[in-house]
Amino acid sequence: MQHEKFHYKDLAQLRAELERLGISLPLSENLACLQEPLALRDGRSVPNRIAIQPMEGCDGNTDGSPAELTLRRYRRFAGSGAGLIWAEAVAVTPEGRANPRQLWLTEDNLDAFKAMTEQIREISLKENGFAPLIILQATHSGRYSKPTGTPAPIIAYQNPLFEKDAPIDPARIITDDRLKELEEAYGKTARLAEAAGFDGVDIKACHRYLVSELLSAYNRPGAYGGSFENRTRFYRNALSSAKAHVSGRMLITSRLNVYDGFPYPYGFGVSPAGGLQPDLAEPIRLVKALREEMGMELLDITIGNPYVNPHVNRPYDAGPYVPEEHPLEGVARMFACIGQIARAVPEMKIISSGHSYLRQFAPYLAAGAVETGISAMAGFGREFFAYPDFPRDLFKTGALAPEKCCIACGKCSELMRAGSMAGCVVRDAETYLPLYQRDVLKR
Repeated sequence: MQHEKFHYKDLAQLRAELERLGISLPLSENLACLQEPLALRDGRSVPNRIAIQPMEGCDGNTDGSPAELTLRRYRRFAGSGAGLIWAEAVAVTPEGRANPRQLWLTEDNLDAFKAMTEQIREISLKENGFAPLIILQATHSGRYSKPTGTPAPIIAYQNPLFEKDAPIDPARIITDDRLKELEEAYGKTARLAEAAGFDGVDIKACHRYLVSELLSAYNRPGAYGGSFENRTRFYRNALSSAKAHVSGRMLITSRLNVYDGFPYPYGFGVSPAGGLQPDLAEPIRLVKALREEMGMELLDITIGNPYVNPHVNRPYDAGPYVPEEHPLEGVARMFACIGQIARAVPEMKIISSGHSYLRQFAPYLAAGAVETGISAMAGFGREFFAYPDFPRDLFKTGALAPEKCCIACGKCSELMRAGSMAGCVVRDAETYLPLYQRDVLKR
């Protein structure tokens, strides 16, 4: 019964299950709060409290520009009614691409990205009456780099939890000199993002990509490892570089892992005493610095690693293994971590993650988190692959259609892992079922 599949018919049944499990989630039926704008300090506001999380489609052109499936996805997102579109990971260097089709913003393809942001605003204004805030996620894939389709990891340190008995070639450990060069690359990408019409840039620090991995580099020697100051150095410098390359209107933000789910010294946000229980002392210290020293206003929080412990950040009905916990426990852990950060740094506007497992009941969790101050906005990822117009349905009818919701089957992730193009195999079957049959089932 630990990995019981989602079967709840109404909110009362879900609440009863939470009570049986001894789990607390902030559920609220005051869905109107999700339609309220979120004011930013520069006079701008986000039109509502629903954010599209960055979800890679792995479907760009080889030169890094958005291809037709990419543009199709963002056209759908533009019409969705979401107030914030947090665009997917865009590489800051070619060797940091996660696949040969990952987006990569350059001087040469700048106009293609500019056309995409213009189209997003045009569609949203026509369909919804407002232009969403659009953020670009700048990334270096680190140990998950596959710029030609073949693994070419660039790691911060050897991690026996991942490498086990097959350590990565030590030559693949990134040097301090190269890290220093990459700080400038984040600044360049931020400058190009502003020129392309994005409202903000995210220095991606989650899910064990390079910036995230450095946060747990306790045993790395040199200027980027060991102490808290050193382990956060690259992250802080990349943020500072981005800020220095753009105007004051450009929002500098981040999607940040506050808990990795791996034991010390290989995980951030865990106790040095051992075990897997979250210990957010360091993440809270970091978020305070982001707010007080870096002036960050908006922060997107997540946990876990979708490659190694995906049940931590995206509980599922079907996945690569059976977790030793109920999926609702995973949702509760996510919101406990987010709530702890929000209470410790109340000046930071937090975007929450991890709603999609609840399907048609996810808006009640989103509303409860906003109403209680756990988050300022609710972020959805895989739900938008399955149900790209769900905010419009929610705001129009006050409910989501269960038959349109993500079913947490993990097939979108299977497509990505197989080197294919990612989307919803179940709800967008005409486009993605043939890819799933070709690239996953026939492998």
